[in-house]
Amino acid sequence: MSGAVVGGDVQKTVLITGCSSGIGRATARAFNDEGWTVYATARNPADIQTLGEEGCELATLDVTEQDDVDRVVDRILDEEGAIDCLVNNAGYGQFGPIEDVPVEKVHDQFDVNVYGPHRLTRAVLPHMRRERDGTIINLSSVAGRVSFPTGGVYCGSKFALEAMSDALRAEVDEYGIDVVLVEPGPVKTDFSARARDEVVTDDEDGETTDDGGLDRSGAYEAFYDIFEDTEAIGGGGVGAVEPERVAEEVLNAASSTKPNARYQPGLAARIGVLGRFVPDWLRDKGFATIRKFTS
Repeated sequence: MSGAVVGGDVQKTVLITGCSSGIGRATARAFNDEGWTVYATARNPADIQTLGEEGCELATLDVTEQDDVDRVVDRILDEEGAIDCLVNNAGYGQFGPIEDVPVEKVHDQFDVNVYGPHRLTRAVLPHMRRERDGTIINLSSVAGRVSFPTGGVYCGSKFALEAMSDALRAEVDEYGIDVVLVEPGPVKTDFSARARDEVVTDDEDGETTDDGGLDRSGAYEAFYDIFEDTEAIGGGGVGAVEPERVAEEVLNAASSTKPNARYQPGLAARIGVLGRFVPDWLRDKGFATIRKFTS
């Protein structure tokens, strides 16, 4: 059995990416409170110093850098002898109409949201297979099941993560490894503000100064108007849950001997994923109606 023995109990180890704020920070605290050895990571170590003061182990990790991934995984295995759970949380949202998003920004989105989890997964799997035990938890989204205008690139990255997770779950089942997707809906974090920064950049007076690196064609202004109501993106509003609620589901999945394949924290998430069953023509009509009323 993996994990260090502390006071007769097996203390398990979790590696969590993207702990600088929001869901990642809440998840690190949830595992720490339950007695896990927590390796909380972020690109900027200054962003997670408070987690270190609370008892978490800290590591600098950019999920787009293979050297970082290898260094952190090797360090944990040297220090703890095990990685019982990997939580792939690091991610962000690149929004904008498909035509307006430059290819390099699509690449950046997939590098963090898809290739990042892939790098971490490949790094921990040899150890988990040897132990014939482990849990890999990928933070997806309702947007990994239902796409929407201006969300194609972000949703595409989450759709890809969902597909990879479904394949991986079957591939590693014989080794006793669980693969879980957590699919939040709106969460009370600064995600929406950061997502908006990927579309528009404001000056200190709140005036738009540029298009956030998009090649804004002028053909989709009605959709930008909808997007710029950031409540519609998922940082608050009706049905939004606290990041601690998402962290609770992540911890539940990691602690379960037979976790579900998917968890949806909160009512809005559970309802949102049902959108994939709506006929395409009806969903398209709904988007057209929204556009008409906002133009």
